[in-house]
Amino acid sequence: MSTGLLRLVTAGSVDDGKSTLIGRLLYDTKQILADQLEHIEQTSQRRGDGYVNLALLTDGLRAEREQGITIDVAYRSFVTPRRRFQLADAPGHVQYTRNMVTGASTADLAIILVDARKGVIEQTRRHSYIAAILGTPHVLVAVNKMDLVGYSEERFREIEQELRETAERLGLRDVLVIPISALHGDNVVDPGVGMPWYDGPTLLEHLETVEVAGDRDLEHRRFPVQWVIRPLSEEHHDYRGYAGQVAGGVWRAGDEVVVLPSGRRTRVASVETAEGPLDEAVAGMSVTIRLEDDLDVGRGDLLADPDPAPIVARELDAHVCWMAERPLEPRTRLVVKQTTRSVRAIVDELVSVVDIHTLEDRPSPGCLELNDIARVRLRLAEPLAVDPYAENRATGAFIMIDEATNDTVGAGMILSAAR
Repeated sequence: MSTGLLRLVTAGSVDDGKSTLIGRLLYDTKQILADQLEHIEQTSQRRGDGYVNLALLTDGLRAEREQGITIDVAYRSFVTPRRRFQLADAPGHVQYTRNMVTGASTADLAIILVDARKGVIEQTRRHSYIAAILGTPHVLVAVNKMDLVGYSEERFREIEQELRETAERLGLRDVLVIPISALHGDNVVDPGVGMPWYDGPTLLEHLETVEVAGDRDLEHRRFPVQWVIRPLSEEHHDYRGYAGQVAGGVWRAGDEVVVLPSGRRTRVASVETAEGPLDEAVAGMSVTIRLEDDLDVGRGDLLADPDPAPIVARELDAHVCWMAERPLEPRTRLVVKQTTRSVRAIVDELVSVVDIHTLEDRPSPGCLELNDIARVRLRLAEPLAVDPYAENRATGAFIMIDEATNDTVGAGMILSAAR
């Protein structure tokens, strides 16, 4: 039984049936309360839908229900006997690229919806591209509305082939394509009768069994210090621990460790939680690490494996998704926050921007507009200890902050860094 948490992001074009799919998942896994169901039935009746409209479950914002559109990223959790799930629902419109980036940045798996009548469209390629640059480890493409193409195997295979070619071109790793009808429930939780030619797992079966433990970086030990713990009581006056969340590797007492950016070395004395010492801690766990030597370590420092150590960098080459209304221009000054450390930075160069329609790179844009995804070079005022995003999603990601307003204006994935 897998009780681990699976973080999902769902993405699709407008009217691909994403809300219906999420509603169907919640309905068929008995996550809906009786009064919720009653409310949905009444609303469906009032709207003249002619069926219980499960999309109403997820379209929680009233204004959005009335306009019939879905906005922002909505998070919801559900549980089955086999696993816990956290679902980020990102809207499909082009102008919400930044929302998809937000939802996908921490996801273990992306569900991309495709309408069986329309096949692979520009939005499908865009969402696949975002899943690729964000290093989403698993992708499930749900070919929905199969009931509207007569449950045709031929149509499904045609779309599947095109999706495989797109995935290969973008370098997506683990892609599964499933034919479904969210409206009737075929292959969402139960197989359904419409597609006897499909013998793969249902959508929920795949979500419950996909193996995510191996996606975490167990090779490189990384621990961003969030908090220095010094108890005030006299009897513990010599206690000094460093609290934070493990960002990579397996941590044990006795491990050699380098403190960055200072470069000083020592060993781990113990790995602890409030309950006491641990034999080991892995990525995702929140722990306190004590060191053998009394070094000057503060919030924003990184404890790491000396070999291979992260790059202590003053220059970053990164993919950036620009999230602000005001365009980003070369020479702009802002703050880069990576793990628990924030440093000032200047935009050295806008190298290229992705044409989101063709997924080709256009060199040297004059500026970046809202939702643009681009390759950017940044120069930092102080060094950061980083890894390429492809190696470690925690130490390879950063956000960009406007110093004047304190707003988050961009999200970045490090491609390479200069020592």
